[in-house]
Amino acid sequence: MSNLSLFLKKNKIQKENTTYAATKSLCDEQGNPLLWEIKPLTTKENEDIREACMIEIPVKGKPNMFRPKLVTSKYLAKMMVASIVEPNLYNAELQDSYEVKTPEDLLKEMVNDPGEYNDLATFIQQFNGFNTTMQDKVEEAKN
Repeated sequence: MSNLSLFLKKNKIQKENTTYAATKSLCDEQGNPLLWEIKPLTTKENEDIREACMIEIPVKGKPNMFRPKLVTSKYLAKMMVASIVEPNLYNAELQDSYEVKTPEDLLKEMVNDPGEYNDLATFIQQFNGFNTTMQDKVEEAKN
């Protein structure tokens, strides 16, 4: 017999924010890479991001037929931005200092080393419970 009270929200363990050194190019006075604060996304937040990154592409040989396709790079960028608490990627002064107008572009300017950007994407995906990263899925599809 199930004890319903154990499933109540008050008993749910909340995942805490964490920190991650996203790039070696932004350091404190002692030369240590700055730690970025990362928060876990909810399933609803992830679904909203995923939906915003879907496009319709035509089905070959079938006029007026389309299928959904996830724009992976856009999805990863939006997921990363939604997970990053500090620095505030929506801050106009920070965006202006890098001469960009969107949080996704700011992130790409702040972490402009492709390897570091990829490592940050992997870290955020794994922190959010994805055991197989989007890059793994892309590589698997290529083979």
